[in-house]
Amino acid sequence: MIQRKQSIFLFLVAVGMVAVAFLPIWFQVNQGQTLQLKLTAWQLLTTEIETGEIQHSTNTMYIGVLALTSAALAIYSLLQFKNRTKQMMLNMINSLLMGINLGVIVFVSYQANQEFNPNVTGAYVIGFYGIVFALIMNIVANRFIRKDELLVRSVDRIR
Repeated sequence: MIQRKQSIFLFLVAVGMVAVAFLPIWFQVNQGQTLQLKLTAWQLLTTEIETGEIQHSTNTMYIGVLALTSAALAIYSLLQFKNRTKQMMLNMINSLLMGINLGVIVFVSYQANQEFNPNVTGAYVIGFYGIVFALIMNIVANRFIRKDELLVRSVDRIR
């Protein structure tokens, strides 16, 4: 049944990962406060603060692809409500994908920070916390799926 608790949590996983794909992930400003470095799921931009002119752009499309793949996997897992073991396996794979995406984001932001302004750390913003939110929701969904599976097995034993 799609109206189970874990369906809500799996939907929230997808929402969190779509947020990662379309919201900013990390910001950094240089010491003179003339340039800004912004990481999104699709590119790493260096822009002038006053004029908004783009100085440099680096492609980070792999972050966006991982985020949208994770969101699609969460929706697919949501639709596999009849097969709880498959659903748990898909959620474990999704957790792995989200963990890889989180690691890639931290690595890219660390490398960019070392080149741009190594004295000060940047600020992670809502896109970054979307992954953390999605990971937590995925864990909670897996817990409810496991609970349902144990309930069904216990009922089968009684018969």
